[in-house]
Amino acid sequence: MIKVKSRSGSPPVQIWALIKFSFVSLAMLLSTAAYAQTHCDPKIGDHGGMFYTHWTDGGGSACMTLGANGNYSYSWYNTGNFVGGKGWRKGVSNRQIGYNAGAYSPSGNSYLTLYGWTKGPLIEYYVVDSWGSWRPPGNADYGGRVYTDGGTYDLYRTQRVQQPSIEGTRTFYQYWSVRTSKRQTWNNSVISFQNHVDGWARNGWYLGNHDYQVLATEGYQSSGYSNVTVWDAGGG
Repeated sequence: MIKVKSRSGSPPVQIWALIKFSFVSLAMLLSTAAYAQTHCDPKIGDHGGMFYTHWTDGGGSACMTLGANGNYSYSWYNTGNFVGGKGWRKGVSNRQIGYNAGAYSPSGNSYLTLYGWTKGPLIEYYVVDSWGSWRPPGNADYGGRVYTDGGTYDLYRTQRVQQPSIEGTRTFYQYWSVRTSKRQTWNNSVISFQNHVDGWARNGWYLGNHDYQVLATEGYQSSGYSNVTVWDAGGG
């Protein structure tokens, strides 16, 4: 370090620089600590200019950490069922959803998926780009295929009878669009949602009025870690 002689009674210049650097570093650290939030109990809200949701049935451990802007991460262990992510409080059909899953490492049953709900009719929908040990949805009505965003997706419809929903315990349909092979998740990717909506509609499977829409991590009786960033890539 080059020492600069100060005027009488004043600290050397390098001391002032160190003091200033220390205060700036402390302010940045406190700001970062205040910005990040971790939720292990069910929670919805806004963070970093985006909507988020975290739901869990309380089994095992599933904790969501909210990062800057559209970033979030999940750490889960021997969980029951959980689902959550970041996105928009009001979904739209013609939105293009951009995302980057810098980490997605499930052990067991899990999905990396565009996820949302509509009302009138009450519909829970999934556009699944990757999964863990099991490709959803199992026993379902099959509705053909959609070719979009460089991949092939199978369309399905399932029904949930008296199960939790955004309107309480209800009976409702789930619409699925599931990629035939897992998508590479460490690159920037886009989901053109309108193409999936149109595919469902060709079967008479119509969405209602949009509620929230997020790029989600879901897990069931599994463990794992994910780190995802989501953004609006156009359309809605």
